[in-house]
Amino acid sequence: MKNRNLLLMLLVVGCAVAFIAATSMAAGMPDVVKVYSPYKLKKGVVQFTHKKHVEEHKVACGECHHDDQGKPRNDLKEGDTVKKCFDCHNKPGELKGKKAKGKSKKEKLAYHANALHKNCIGCHKAYNKKNKTKAAPQKCSACHPKKKKK
Repeated sequence: MKNRNLLLMLLVVGCAVAFIAATSMAAGMPDVVKVYSPYKLKKGVVQFTHKKHVEEHKVACGECHHDDQGKPRNDLKEGDTVKKCFDCHNKPGELKGKKAKGKSKKEKLAYHANALHKNCIGCHKAYNKKNKTKAAPQKCSACHPKKKKK
């Protein structure tokens, strides 16, 4: 009888541990990341399909996440903490047009929107060119939803 109760208890604990492990793994990688900015946006907040990019499109962590030297963070694994883009690319908005003329790549990438657009649109353009398609969106409205009127 004691062995039966012990076996049952071990089975219940084992199931609980398996459930907790499975949910924590699933919680490690968000399905969607809302790309918020601590400044007022002209367009809607991008809903980045993180899990889809990783699982379906096979985008490696280092293709988006990089260190302070711009080198890919290929050491990342699911569940690791990463800095927010704005932690380093912390100038609000985008530098473009006449204001960007003559500025270095580094100066332009200090602007949050410049860094995100270069990373996302650059990847989408390369994907489309390589695969002779237009599947990866490149227009503003494809990623930025219309802002809701207040």
